[in-house]
Amino acid sequence: MRRWRLGLHRAWQWLRVQALFQHGRELELMHRAMGFATLALVTLAPLLIVVAAADPLVRGGFASWLTDGMGLSGPSARVVTDVISPPHNVIGTTSAWSAVLLAVFGVSFGGSVQNAYERIWGLAAGPWHRVWRQATWLIVLTAYLYQEVATKSALHGGQRILLSGVSGVLFFWWGQWFLLGRQVRLRKLLPGALATVVGLAGLRAFSYLVFTPLIVTNALSYGAVGTVLVIESWLIGVGFVIYGGALFGRWFCEHHWMPVHHDEDEEERPR
Repeated sequence: MRRWRLGLHRAWQWLRVQALFQHGRELELMHRAMGFATLALVTLAPLLIVVAAADPLVRGGFASWLTDGMGLSGPSARVVTDVISPPHNVIGTTSAWSAVLLAVFGVSFGGSVQNAYERIWGLAAGPWHRVWRQATWLIVLTAYLYQEVATKSALHGGQRILLSGVSGVLFFWWGQWFLLGRQVRLRKLLPGALATVVGLAGLRAFSYLVFTPLIVTNALSYGAVGTVLVIESWLIGVGFVIYGGALFGRWFCEHHWMPVHHDEDEEERPR
């Protein structure tokens, strides 16, 4: 028994799970995930609604984007669709000035994600004139979400899973590197990108099992407000996975993949 306890203690020390939990507390992971969900609903969702409504190739508008991400189908998907404004109504009531404001608000969402990544990797905040990175990241994010929905009817089964997995890893891998101003090497960011995609796949399965019946129940009990609350809960999960995946990636690199002391001269300086 003593030998078994000693082996378990050594395994716990080798895993360094306590360090991962400590990093999560220092980052205030849940608090940041809730901030992610709020900003996504207030700043990012209106912009994506306009973008989806302007696209003549993908039917269903932003509702199809949302239901695909949450893994919804049947009555739950119809409930979400009823809450989201119809595409023609959105286009008809959106002026050029409104579109500009939506883009600005979307960039602020990108700034929030960039700040979280900087905190995770212990980097100083980037200067204000690098806002173009946030705008570029937002454009690529929109393109990534678009192709996820556009391939829904074109690919099925293993083909779509493979495409979603590869594109997701590439986006979150590049996204961290780009928002961090290339201050962290790409090889150190790969574990975080893989962890994020795996986490999002797990969240999708959880959403299918839990949120699918919950949306219908909340819609009957509380109306549109109940549906929005479920969507907000899902967005909190998305924020937790995105930030938690990056945090896991740094922890894995420091304690398992490249368990060496990192000198500052190893990091690439911003250009």
